[in-house]
Parts: sequence; structure tokens; C-alpha cells
Amino acid sequence: MDIICVGEMVIDFLPGEEEGVYIRKAGGAPANVAIAAARNGLEAGFCGCVGDDDFGRFLIDTLRSNKVSILCPDMVREAVTTMAFVTLNRDGERSFTFARKPGADMFLTRAHIDKADVARAKVLHAGSCSLSKDPAAAATVYAMEQAKKAGRLVSFDVNYRNLLWDDDRQAAIRAVQDILPLVDLLKVSEEECDFLGGEEKIADTAEMNGISLVVETLGSKGARCYWNGKEISVPGMKAVCVDTTGAGDAFWGGFLACLLRSGVEKVSQLTDDIINDALRYGNIAGWLCVQKKGAIESLPSSEEIERIKSEME
Repeated sequence: MDIICVGEMVIDFLPGEEEGVYIRKAGGAPANVAIAAARNGLEAGFCGCVGDDDFGRFLIDTLRSNKVSILCPDMVREAVTTMAFVTLNRDGERSFTFARKPGADMFLTRAHIDKADVARAKVLHAGSCSLSKDPAAAATVYAMEQAKKAGRLVSFDVNYRNLLWDDDRQAAIRAVQDILPLVDLLKVSEEECDFLGGEEKIADTAEMNGISLVVETLGSKGARCYWNGKEISVPGMKAVCVDTTGAGDAFWGGFLACLLRSGVEKVSQLTDDIINDALRYGNIAGWLCVQKKGAIESLPSSEEIERIKSEME
């Protein structure tokens, strides 16, 4: 298997066309990354628990239809999937409303993590939302520890959402900082970078914790990577939507797919050229997701990305 994604929060949202209008969509960053990776030709697996409701069942059906292996034996539980809605004002500023108590439906346990599955995967990917409540937090850390012991790449997406820690900003920051020594590839957005103390703090934290690659996704402004004391950046592509759920996950799924197709399975195999190609490939993937207004249905395939890439060249 190429990649296993661990996590269970299903909190995707999609802005509507008018101010204050939102559309609910099932998703969640780890599941989205698994699907994005599968649509880019990777053998992907997903381990997580979701609520036994319309959104949870939709997520499972979508995973299966995209040939993502479901690794959690009792994935659906008798619970309501936690949902987040977003309201956009005319300036593109977001406000969140959660359907129920944040993090209430986290049932992933260490028993769900198969060490053999983790050892076979080239990349293990997790997201910070799954750190907000036990036992899911312990299970997520355990999966990352097993991947690290097996010498696999560990990828982590900072979805800080301090609301998931019951509005405790410091608890959210501490939870992310505690797992950084396990991380090889760290993905943050511009907003999340600011939340964690700014770019200098991120760079210092990465160096202190031995993180090999920090990628900052900047939406329509592009993306940049901090690696080996230098910065590699790619320009953005003009967006037609202010904010789109899934764009960052489309970016990361494309980015990781590009790395693995280049033969990268260890940090020592990274080069400037490989990173630059992966940034550009991921940027196109995110842009395509934006064009289709986001969420699971909009995560692009490798054929779509290659078509845009060839047109740009």
C-alpha cells in the first residue's frame, strides 16, 4: 500500500454562492487525502470511525467507490457525525458553527490500528483534528509511532480548529507540538502557520523537531516549502471561489502522489527538483478542486491534473 490515512472527523463544509449560504458536504481531511491519493493512482487506505448517519454512510460509499481500502473493522458507529458549517461574508471572512459538541463522536482506538498495515505503507498521513479527544488521539499517535519505527514517511496536516479542543487554543497548540518529533512532512496553511506562532516559529520548531519538510499552502497565492534551510515556492493560480473545502487535501494528495511516483520513500531521496515538481502538481490539484467548488466530488484525478500541466507547459 502506498498511503494510509488515519482520522475520523467528518467536518467538511462548502460555501454557497451568496453571503451567509452554506451547503453541507461529507468529508474530513484524512478521508479526503485518501481519496485524492487514490484518484492520483496510489493504493490508499483509510482507518477511522464515522457516525451511522447520511453523511457517514456517504463517506464510506465514496471511499469504496474510489477504491480506497477501509481498514477500520467497525468504521460506522451509532452516533451522529460531527459537522461544521461555514458562513462567508462579502470579504471572504469565515465563521464556523458546529452541529453538535466538537469531537463528541471520536471512537477510533489503538485496537483499530494494524501494525502490519502501517509497516507496509510507504506514507502514513494523519491530521490534527483527530488529536482533540481520546481515545482517537492515543490511536493517532500510536499509528504515527508505528510508522516511524518501521522507517516510513509520516505526513501530518495541521487543521488546528481550536474549537475542536472546546475553544482551548493552547490545548490545540500543545497537542500539535507534542507529535511534531514524529513528523517528516508537515502541511500548514498560511492561517494555521499564524496560529502556531508565525513562519519563523514554524521554521524553528521544524528544525528543533527534525521535521524534514514544511509545506505552506497559500491558496491562490501559491505554495512554498521550507527544506534544508531554504525556501522553494511556486506561484498561485487564479481562483474563482473565495474558499473551498477539499482544496488543501487535493493539494496534499497530489503532492504526495508526485513524491511517491518520483520514487521517494525516504527523506534522503528528496531533491529540490522533486519538491518543486510536487508543489506544482499539488497546486494544480488544489486549483482544480476550487474550480469545481470543492468537497469530495471535486477532488481531481491524475488525468485532469496532467491535462492542465501539459497546457501550462
